[in-house]
Amino acid sequence: MGRGYFQRLYESTPTRMWINNPSGPDCDQAIAAGAINCTTNPQYCQKLLSSDPEYIQGVIDDVLLHETIDHEQAAFRVYQIVSRRIMEKFRPLYEQSSGEHGYVTMQDDPRRDEDTTAVMEAVHRNQKLGRNYMVKIPVIDGGMQAIEQCVQENIPICATEVFSIAQTVDMCEMYEKAAAASGNHPPFFITHITGIFDEYLQKTCRRLQVDIDEKILAQAGCAVARKEYRLVKEKGYKTIMLGGGVRELYHFTEMVGGDIHVTINWRDVEALVKQDAAIEARIDTETPVEVIEELCEKIEVFRQAYLENGLKREEYAAYGPVQLFRNAFMMGWFTLLAEVSKRRNALAI
Repeated sequence: MGRGYFQRLYESTPTRMWINNPSGPDCDQAIAAGAINCTTNPQYCQKLLSSDPEYIQGVIDDVLLHETIDHEQAAFRVYQIVSRRIMEKFRPLYEQSSGEHGYVTMQDDPRRDEDTTAVMEAVHRNQKLGRNYMVKIPVIDGGMQAIEQCVQENIPICATEVFSIAQTVDMCEMYEKAAAASGNHPPFFITHITGIFDEYLQKTCRRLQVDIDEKILAQAGCAVARKEYRLVKEKGYKTIMLGGGVRELYHFTEMVGGDIHVTINWRDVEALVKQDAAIEARIDTETPVEVIEELCEKIEVFRQAYLENGLKREEYAAYGPVQLFRNAFMMGWFTLLAEVSKRRNALAI
């Protein structure tokens, strides 16, 4: 597949693309199309059960037959093995760029997101998979403490499940302090989950029967993301903003023009390459004041995300959009555990 769209994007803007949860063939094509890094998450194995079932079932069987029959340990090892395959594909880019690109993120068992010790144990085990490993940890209290430790240990970081300005400021300030104290400045990406935020607002407005035009509602996620981008630049935080949770192509194209990276699924890469649209810088587009006012007035969740003091640190984990995203990860992890059990029974061990 040609690189027309992304080749032109890279030549004219600092905006870059990451690939999310790819199968092996999708990963190869994404790299050819211009992906500079890769994200995985606790849904990765669930996705492979649909996109590449023979491969992942073989991995599960091999783990059960030769390593462990314990469901929990087996699930962890399977995720490691399928992620390592992607790390190996990105390793040449990591080497060629002297460690600037070619990273693969891993985010482990979502049931342990708030357990700093458990998170760090997983980080240290995953580090052994390859030098281009990047830890991916939610910006909630226990996760933030783990991220602080990662700075101290100079481990590349993707801070995820960010839906609000408050989370961004809090996390970036913590990184700056930890970096100053330790002298380490590991690669640090702050991830704003735009599409999932829009999805949560849409569901909330339907449930509460909020009277709001869909065209106004559709601007919510990008409005918060643009404000986050401006704030990161104005405050001079040593981070690169990473867009995530893309649900529509505009969640990518509305970020174009910024010194920003966006992680998308392979189907979205294909769609953008097929469209081969003109490159239009959109990151500095101002959301109309009246749109912001209406969103703030009618939707508390938007107001909490948009205002710099809209949430307190102890509220991050229970925030609605965070819970929606986390529940999807829970389902992904439980699906993997169920498949491990199924394969164990099939192998009669």
